[in-house]
Amino acid sequence: MSEGATTPPDPRLTKAKTKWFAFGALGAAAAAFLFIAIGGIGENLVYYWGPKELRAAGSKATGATIRLGGQVAVGSVKRGDGVSNLEFDVTDGTALVHVVSRGVPPQLFRDRIGVVVEGTLAKDGNFESRRLMVSHDNKYRAPADKNVDIKELMRSTEGLDMPLPQPAVAGSPR
Repeated sequence: MSEGATTPPDPRLTKAKTKWFAFGALGAAAAAFLFIAIGGIGENLVYYWGPKELRAAGSKATGATIRLGGQVAVGSVKRGDGVSNLEFDVTDGTALVHVVSRGVPPQLFRDRIGVVVEGTLAKDGNFESRRLMVSHDNKYRAPADKNVDIKELMRSTEGLDMPLPQPAVAGSPR
């Protein structure tokens, strides 16, 4: 053999090292999984249910963080003292859930609008909301007056003196 040559490693030692490395990696992965599972990941879960699923869950739903989705039932909105006391029912067409909300409702909140409320089901059966969101489409509609002529509305904006923005040029005064 020449002076700078090295002997190749023993293949049996290489296989043994690889096997122990694989066992170590699997052991570390199992330990991490157990840590996450036992460490309370369930406390951070948020369930998304409709009124029917919430009622079907019964006492299992009490105290869990839930996002309840549905529509505000017609005639169920009761505003309390102040702006932030609100009670209403959420329905999916088959079941009702009474919601007590202490947050300020969005401006679009009304009967028959889609809502998602986040909170917990109390032992008394009321859903206590910490967050209230409404869902709506992105279509603009003219004010409630059905006799509005859209072309006339557009003509009413003609002639408004609105200066057009001018492009900025480096070094020129604005």
